[in-house]
Amino acid sequence: MAVSKDFADYCCELLSGVGNPTAKRMFGGFAVYVEDASIAWLLDLNKDNNAKLFLKASDETRTQYEAAGCQRFVYDMKGVPKSVNYYAAPDDAMESPDAMLPWARLALRCALEAKATAKPKAKKKAKTIAKPTAKSKATTQPKSKVVTKLRSKPKTK
Repeated sequence: MAVSKDFADYCCELLSGVGNPTAKRMFGGFAVYVEDASIAWLLDLNKDNNAKLFLKASDETRTQYEAAGCQRFVYDMKGVPKSVNYYAAPDDAMESPDAMLPWARLALRCALEAKATAKPKAKKKAKTIAKPTAKSKATTQPKSKVVTKLRSKPKTK
């Protein structure tokens, strides 16, 4: 099942202590942004209508999440488990914005650090239009001349 908008709204309320979170659709779930940085994902991994809030982490903060018993976000890529720096929010933090605040701050810090160190995206190359070759010029039709008729001035008496 897809993650509900109600759950997304609730998670934004939980994370509101660090700014103005907005939820945007992503992969059948949501990504939550604060200050144009993704601080959380809302996903139903088992498609069992049991969505979870995953918070942004980093190599430096990973131990804090693991010490709190948080599950790391792991997905399957062609039979090989892969993971990213997102961890499920602690159960007790899901109870109130006050309980979530330290975790939200940690996630925001990690997201802003990741954004600051991210490589800039490569710009798309502009499409070039092939110039006609000498051979193709000879086979093209000559351009017609446009003749405009000037209106004659009205005769004055």
